[in-house]
Amino acid sequence: MKFISALIISVLPVVASAQNALGTLAHIEETGEFTIGYRTTHPPVSFADAAGLPTGYSVAICDRVAAEVKAALGRDDIKVSYAAVGAEDRFDKIEDGTIDLLCGATTKTLSRMERVGFSQLTLVTGGTFLSLDPNRIDKVGDLAGQRVAVAGGTTTETALIAALERAGIEAEIVRTSTAEDGLAALNAGEVSAYAADQIVLVGQVMTQSSGNRNYYLSSNFFSFEPYALALKRGDPDFALLVDRTISRLFGSGQITDVYTEFFGPFGLKPPSTLLTLYRLMSTPE
Repeated sequence: MKFISALIISVLPVVASAQNALGTLAHIEETGEFTIGYRTTHPPVSFADAAGLPTGYSVAICDRVAAEVKAALGRDDIKVSYAAVGAEDRFDKIEDGTIDLLCGATTKTLSRMERVGFSQLTLVTGGTFLSLDPNRIDKVGDLAGQRVAVAGGTTTETALIAALERAGIEAEIVRTSTAEDGLAALNAGEVSAYAADQIVLVGQVMTQSSGNRNYYLSSNFFSFEPYALALKRGDPDFALLVDRTISRLFGSGQITDVYTEFFGPFGLKPPSTLLTLYRLMSTPE
């Protein structure tokens, strides 16, 4: 019995390894399903609309990836589904195969690339502060002795801690689970500022129900946040399909229509840095 148990235990890693070796495209063809993870509370990048359906700038890009997957496999019957993920489990779900692609406000970093793969860049933004007039928080130095909310487990949290240490500023960090919680803490006066990517902050302010507050959005960035789609690490065929989709979308100029659709209602136009990114990421065939 002990021998059999030992044999089973020794075989399990081999089975897991074989599952991980199965490429994403082969897995999709085998199961007939393509599962995309997305963040539900990060408008206009990735969010659930009034009907609870996934939408946003990143989701629109992922929709195009799904179309390319079907074309590459010659399968119109592939079932495409979206699954909500959180900051704390999004990469776990890529690693264990729960989702095939991650769409959202996801920053591409070298440390994260040790766990998952990433596409070409899709958007650039930076971490900054949202506060209430007249008690404006414009820069890291203004946080001395203050409480600041930030979503836990994010690159923004890491960058904020580093920025405070560099500036020699002591502030209390209040970690929240979602972007909505951060804004709620600010509105309730529980914190002096809410730190997040600027694009996420814009979306939170513009889509909240209460419009009787005077917000101040700092233009000073304490971090650089290059967004990309996340996928399984070491899967070159699927990564190539995703990058080809992005390159064609950028090269055709259609990406500006996508940007306008989701950022236009907030009064935003593509900044020059983003237009440059679109050109740089238009990898030729």
